[in-house]
Parts: sequence; structure tokens; C-alpha cells
Amino acid sequence: MLLPRRPVPELRVPTLAHGDFDLAADAPERFTLISFYRGLHCPVCLKYLRDLESLISEYERRGTKVIAVSSDVAERAQEMARKVGTSLRFGHSLPLTVARQWGLYISASQGKSSINVEEPPLFSEPGVFLVRPDGALYYGAVQTMPFARPLFSELLQAIDFAISKDYPARGEYDGPVSS
Repeated sequence: MLLPRRPVPELRVPTLAHGDFDLAADAPERFTLISFYRGLHCPVCLKYLRDLESLISEYERRGTKVIAVSSDVAERAQEMARKVGTSLRFGHSLPLTVARQWGLYISASQGKSSINVEEPPLFSEPGVFLVRPDGALYYGAVQTMPFARPLFSELLQAIDFAISKDYPARGEYDGPVSS
């Protein structure tokens, strides 16, 4: 389990139009928002990423860089980007070993999805993370399924609150607890 205020695993992936992405070198003012998505086969991901794409300028205004990442190969990521829009950075070819380090769930193919697109043999389920410029986790949410993800508009409000109140990352305690 990743813990807030602690370093996140390395994240280096190729992107479609922005060269290689290296989280350690991203250098945002406040956060890097990473949205791990299931892949081209997922209609929920398409809708979710379109929502994110529409809010990129708002995230940037708050000193937050944004990237969407999947284990899809470049061609499938390119097709998803074509459907979503061009403002969003798309990382692809995420190794599933790295997805596991990030705490993402892994699913096996069930054949064709509801939109008749073949699922890869294995792929990661969704996760959304805010990472500080120093590489420490600020916020994280992972799902076992494509449903009920954090809303990007609400995450913007949370960032506003965190900035205005200098609110610390929570969930950092890993000491003993009593039953």
C-alpha cells in the first residue's frame, strides 16, 4: 500500500506526443495528477478521460500537471487519444509490474468489451493519484472495477482547499493500531 507523505514508485512511460514521461522530472508547481486507465476497450474510461481533458486548463491554473497512463500499446493509446482530445498527455505501455507497485489491481481479459473492442490479455484497473513535486504521495484512489471513480471536478475543489488551508496529506500513519 502506498502511504501519503512517502515517495511513490518510479513512473517512466513513453507518451504519444510529449517524449518519455518521467514522474521524477515532471516538475509541477504543486502536483502531478496521474490517471491510470484500463485501456481502449473501456467505455467508462473514455467518458472519464473526456471529463479530465475538459478540465486540464483548470488543473494547470492550480499548478498541476496531468497525464493519463495505461498498459495499452502505443497504437491503442493513440486511438483512445483520438477519441478523447489532444490536450491530455497520454502515457502508454505501462509495465504491469509497475502497475502493481502503484497498488493497481490487474484484470484478465474477458474477450470483447461492451463496445466490441478486444481486451488485452492482462491490464490494470483504474487509479488516480496526486503526487507532490518531491515525489511524495498526496492523494490516491484505486478501483477494482471501472465504476465509481473520483470526480475530477471534485478533485479540483479538493486541490483548492488543500492550497488555501495548506492541508497536509492524510492517511500517513503506519504504526500499531489496537483492535
